[in-house]
Amino acid sequence: MCSRYLGSESSNLKLKLSTKTISLRLPEILLARVKIEVNKRHKSYQLLIQIWLSDDVKGSRRS
Repeated sequence: MCSRYLGSESSNLKLKLSTKTISLRLPEILLARVKIEVNKRHKSYQLLIQIWLSDDVKGSRRS
């Protein structure tokens, strides 16, 4: 495991997160769509997927 700092989209707070490398199989078309969004937002695709997953989990916990 390694430690990384991830900046919050809504603030300048830096949170120290423990991360673990995983392998994720995605349909090629889905990965292509993610990469299109990455280019629009100027982020790495790993970071963008992390943000989307985090937002989805947070939203699910509120329900």
